[in-house]
Amino acid sequence: MSDLAASTQQFEEDRSRLRAVAYRMLGSLSEAEDAVQETWLRLHRSDTSEVENLSAWLTTVVARVCLNILRSRQSRREEPLDLYVPDPLVSPGDAIDPEQESLLADSVGLALMVVLETLTPAERLAFVLHDMFAVPFDEIAPLIERTPAAARQLASRARRRVHEQAPAPDPDLVRQREVVDAFFAASRAGDFDALVAVLDPDVVLRSDGGRARRRLNVAHHGARTVAQQAITFGRLSPFARPALINGAAGIVVAADGRPLSIMGFTVAQGRIVAIDVLADPERLRGLVEPTLLD
Repeated sequence: MSDLAASTQQFEEDRSRLRAVAYRMLGSLSEAEDAVQETWLRLHRSDTSEVENLSAWLTTVVARVCLNILRSRQSRREEPLDLYVPDPLVSPGDAIDPEQESLLADSVGLALMVVLETLTPAERLAFVLHDMFAVPFDEIAPLIERTPAAARQLASRARRRVHEQAPAPDPDLVRQREVVDAFFAASRAGDFDALVAVLDPDVVLRSDGGRARRRLNVAHHGARTVAQQAITFGRLSPFARPALINGAAGIVVAADGRPLSIMGFTVAQGRIVAIDVLADPERLRGLVEPTLLD
């Protein structure tokens, strides 16, 4: 087998892993695909005959491409403090789309992806590569022009923020769905006390309406505050379709064949600890399968 054929074969074997790295790094499905494509192009422009571990080399390349995208995004963002909900992974019903399985291998819930958006590019790279893909700090350090000790410190700082702000969801999908259904039943009935009962006292509701729906760019904290907001969700019940959002129980709200919002729920210890809503019409297109829009 020629060097080109061998490297091409290795790339195809690693493609799903590279997409997973890029999605966690960027939170954008389209940018993740672009990063993987750029990695492919760099592979074919490079002499890898002396590379001992091509898989590690590919991971390093895609991480470097993603880091450049993050830095560029950060420098051009006009309002860097705007709340941003990354692209959700949406599957109909209670079965994860096979195309999304590799992207969700580490139960990357939507709340976790939202927290990753708050990290610096260097923190995000160190945390994603080390904690999610077991890349040694000796290999991470050159990417961010830091020492291995400094890279370790960046990952540790990111890890603390993730653990504080993105609790691990309950693994039981059936129980998750029961809690989400109870939330919508209470909001539909306007039952404030029932809503408070299903919400964690420190629950957070984050909504991203994008440029087109700026009034929906909000964050609310606390069970009573979120319950007050949730009463308005009752009118959405006829348009709510159960779905898996990043592998967890969630909802797609659709009317007249178009998606209005995607709602991801994080359920921990039987209560909702986070609700993340993407309501940006520009980004909703293409994220929801037609079967959820009927």
